[in-house]
Amino acid sequence: MIRFPDPPRRAPEASLLPMINVVFLLLIFFLIAARMTPPEPFAVTPPEAAARDAAEADGLFTLYLGADGQPAFRDMLGDAVMPALAAARMAYCAERDCGAVPPRLTLRADADVPAVRLAALLPQVRAAGFGTLDLVVRPVRGAP
Repeated sequence: MIRFPDPPRRAPEASLLPMINVVFLLLIFFLIAARMTPPEPFAVTPPEAAARDAAEADGLFTLYLGADGQPAFRDMLGDAVMPALAAARMAYCAERDCGAVPPRLTLRADADVPAVRLAALLPQVRAAGFGTLDLVVRPVRGAP
């Protein structure tokens, strides 16, 4: 009787399936954990200020004011902005207690907007129900 040796065994190939699963899980994690913000309706260059802690507010209510004085909120422009802002605040306050923690409005105004236009906007913001307004600024060049 002739005995033939067993054929040599090949090493099992490493499966890439676990690596693909990990990559997709990381992708899903970062998509869920990421903060999605809508694009700005137009370019705004904030004014300079010497404040060190010029942190932007949470951005839930962000009002844009272009160099020409045109306001924007989410996808609204011009005269439709203030009613849309007031309606968004009312919807927000219907779900949360705005008496305890009132919502803050973030204003991203261009540095070239006339001060008269900015001053005229403040009573409209107050009428929309916002008592606190955070102005986004950029640090002064050369300031520590």
